[in-house]
Amino acid sequence: MVYCRNCGKEIAEDSVFCEFCGERQKAEEKASDNDSGSPWWAVLGFFIPIVGFILWLLWRDTKPKSARSAGIGALIGFVLSLPSYLYWY
Repeated sequence: MVYCRNCGKEIAEDSVFCEFCGERQKAEEKASDNDSGSPWWAVLGFFIPIVGFILWLLWRDTKPKSARSAGIGALIGFVLSLPSYLYWY
């Protein structure tokens, strides 16, 4: 038997979650090996912010470097295009 990382109660060795407090026991999956965080994802996110935002949502757990790059590009693209949207309305 092992003990919960959160509450300290005794749980089964193969438990993924603590049956008492619900805390996750196994370590999260590691980021993918091909997560380079290429600046091209930022460029894509800059020119097409909705795509950058969607990629950020999809990759934030599995490819954090690429997700961050796409998300930053999307954020910058959106903020810089906001004045033109406001001007036309």
